[in-house]
Amino acid sequence: MQKIELGSTGIVIEKNGFGCLPIQRITKEEAAHLLRKAYDGGMNFFDTARAYSDSEEKVGDAFDGMRDKVVIATKTHAQDAKTFWEHLETSLRLLKTDYIDIYQFHNPAFCPKPGEEDGLYDAALEAKKQGKIRNIGITNHRLAVAQEAIDSGLYATLQFPYSYLAGAQEQRLVDGCRKKNMGFIAMKGMAGGLIRDGFAAAAFMEQQNGVVPIWGVQHEWELDQFLTCVREGAVLSEARKATIEHDRKELIGEFCRGCGYCMPCPAGIEINQCARISLMLRRAPAADWLTAEWQEKMHNIENCLHCNQCKAKCPYGLDTPNLLQRNYEDYWEVLKSAK
Repeated sequence: MQKIELGSTGIVIEKNGFGCLPIQRITKEEAAHLLRKAYDGGMNFFDTARAYSDSEEKVGDAFDGMRDKVVIATKTHAQDAKTFWEHLETSLRLLKTDYIDIYQFHNPAFCPKPGEEDGLYDAALEAKKQGKIRNIGITNHRLAVAQEAIDSGLYATLQFPYSYLAGAQEQRLVDGCRKKNMGFIAMKGMAGGLIRDGFAAAAFMEQQNGVVPIWGVQHEWELDQFLTCVREGAVLSEARKATIEHDRKELIGEFCRGCGYCMPCPAGIEINQCARISLMLRRAPAADWLTAEWQEKMHNIENCLHCNQCKAKCPYGLDTPNLLQRNYEDYWEVLKSAK
């Protein structure tokens, strides 16, 4: 197992963490089984959020009576101090704990700082003073906000999308955190499903000093794959290097990461999947995407209002309406050839 210290927090964790967003889609019993199996297999860092429906409750139930054995990070999407405290008290209750190791601002459109009108950072400082949180972190999908958080020196950790498909801008964030001795938590290490080889993804992450990937786990076979990496390590073999290079050539550039921050669409288009369905058709069983249900969703692109709200909200600066149109045209070509 590869243990690392998370920035300047003093927290020592296994290099591979458990992302708890997907467990909101499974039963409490299934979640408890996965979480405890992850712990027994060597994982000790678990990341959840107030916004992940019942994820916190499932984490709390799974680790009831063994709080000191695990490191828990959660998040608040509060926009003001009053809601901050409501979220924090709810999280503490559901997680069955009196402290949270890393409490993160969840993808704010700005970088919370002391003395501002929203009161968010001041509330976090007070919560830390009271011992309810031990470290203040921030998560984001916006490069500018993430860079501001690093430059501010106010945060112990930054959580940001990062995989072997990351470009130079994302790498600058990783390097910036390393220079500031700030922990970097990598979400979307599988690029929202575009990366299909978990061992290649884990091998890449093992080379990134100070980076802790949180693998989103919903199925036991997914967990088993990453627990193998925890137990045996993931060697960056020539075959895995070739996989990474192939994926980079095919995918790096203007593609939708599926983050969903363009949603909701006033025309009801499922943008975060429809704008990247061409890639999914080629990287997952195509039949899964050619169903009557998905044909109806792709037809909905015809109702686009061209309001450009999605383009304005995209944290990666993509021309989303253009992506939708290109994916729409490609989808029907693929469907036609499949018949």
